[in-house]
Amino acid sequence: MQKINDFLVMLDGYIGGHPWFVILLLGTGIFFTLYLRFPQLRYFRHAIDVVKGKYDHHLDVGDTSHFQALATALSGTVGTGNIAGVALAIHLGGPAALFWMLITAAIGMCTKFVEVSISHKYRDILSDGSVSGGPMYYMKKRLNITTKSGKVIKTGAVIGAFFAAATVLSSFGTGSLPQINSISNSIFTTFGINHIITGAILSVLLALIIIGGIKRIAKVTEKLTPGMAIFYFIGAIFVILTNYENIIPSLVSLVSTVFTGTAAIGGFMGASVSFAINRGVNRGLFSNESGQGSAPIAHSAARAPEPVSEGMVAILEPFIDTIIICMLTGLTVLASGVWTEKIENQFQSADMTFLNRVYDENIPDQKQMVVDYIRNGKALPLFNGQLEIVDGKMMTPVSLICSRSLAEDFTFYYNKNLFSGKIDVIQGKWQPQSASLNVVGKSLIHSAPLTTVAFERSILGKWGKYIVSIGILLFAFSTAISWSYYGDRALTFLVGPKYVIYYRIIYVAAFFIASFTDTTIIWSLSYITIAFMAVPNLIGLWILRKEIKSTIADYWAGFSVKYPNDRMSKKYLQKGRL
Repeated sequence: MQKINDFLVMLDGYIGGHPWFVILLLGTGIFFTLYLRFPQLRYFRHAIDVVKGKYDHHLDVGDTSHFQALATALSGTVGTGNIAGVALAIHLGGPAALFWMLITAAIGMCTKFVEVSISHKYRDILSDGSVSGGPMYYMKKRLNITTKSGKVIKTGAVIGAFFAAATVLSSFGTGSLPQINSISNSIFTTFGINHIITGAILSVLLALIIIGGIKRIAKVTEKLTPGMAIFYFIGAIFVILTNYENIIPSLVSLVSTVFTGTAAIGGFMGASVSFAINRGVNRGLFSNESGQGSAPIAHSAARAPEPVSEGMVAILEPFIDTIIICMLTGLTVLASGVWTEKIENQFQSADMTFLNRVYDENIPDQKQMVVDYIRNGKALPLFNGQLEIVDGKMMTPVSLICSRSLAEDFTFYYNKNLFSGKIDVIQGKWQPQSASLNVVGKSLIHSAPLTTVAFERSILGKWGKYIVSIGILLFAFSTAISWSYYGDRALTFLVGPKYVIYYRIIYVAAFFIASFTDTTIIWSLSYITIAFMAVPNLIGLWILRKEIKSTIADYWAGFSVKYPNDRMSKKYLQKGRL
């Protein structure tokens, strides 16, 4: 498993974890923000009117209403990224990572507006009357190459197929695996319920919902999404207000560390500017999926007279998902101060590295060596050989790095009993002979456990962990529901609808298996699948930039004729454009 994770991390370093991906993602959003003159600001109020059904007509074609499409898309984005992903970003990059998550969302509001508009324009109405859409359809129809001789090279079909295949893969890497993994870990930590039991129960429930297709999914998500958001919002406000004295310092830290990086503080060894940007943008995309091309699949099913009205609805997604919900999570983690504290926990194998000597944090030179290793990637000699363990304590004089911190007071257990014996270590990574061997001690924590501890540092006390567990359950499960639809639409594009039933069976089976699989490996997989979808979609949007702009112009021209007394129509008639 460690070798698999190392390979995934290496691959991510060349794809989603590389600066070129950040430049492509933010660059596309910034370009369209300027090219279309800040539509996320100018059209925000109009977007709310569209969602409220102000312009709906009973003859509009589609499977869902605007609100149902928004709820379905939001249920696909409001997931573990809002609870576990935010905490992971801060754990890796410090407060600046949250700042870059918010910037990504603000820019992403425009990106999502654009990708939904063009995808909705080229959706297909299937023979059974249902709707199938998404970026793969605009790619197939609009990204072909015509030679000087007039011959059409169907490059669009190839690009669309690649995107669709990536979507199927991402439905597992983004929608299924990390969601149930976070749920089962949280439920086990809070209630002590075995991971397999949680996975089995939710897998059955998931199967019952997704068999009904988009109409049943939409009915579930339109009720589930608003309720879970309000529930989590109230809990987070309690935590933030309890730590009111840290609200201003936390907000200041967001800005003050943006261009300086975060210095070592407490158990946190610091983070560079570039790393904070990279992790913040990456986690921001994982949270709101702007540019990834997933949300257009849900929005394509919406009943809308033309595409841009549904693009308006999509503007609201990153705002709700990241700017509101992720900001709340980030403030709970920062204001509580737990992100710099070493907390007793069970170490995950992928987070552990044994160094070949003992390093003392109280000795400046030794601490700086560890800081350079964790923060800047400067090599330190790793331990190779056998660890000698007696009554749970390590006799070999080496240090253990866990979750980017020097571990303290750790004990080795075998089936909950103190372990004695020897453990092989190769290049700093232990090679336990049994999965029953584990280590418990103090280190930094990340993902959902970090958010859980933050919620407990409030007036809620131990009740805070129930808020997080239930929040993760609702958020993550709803995400898994929506992503099953994304995957089956992608598979429909590739091979037709008759194989969708087999996809759903595999999807549910993987959902169950992931409930007891190593968390770190699942997160590493999710990073890669995001990039595989985002890259062809972002390039496609840039290629079709002129058509997108003209489509928006046509929308306002037609809108002003249809609704001459509307506030936006009057602005259009006065200025000649919007």
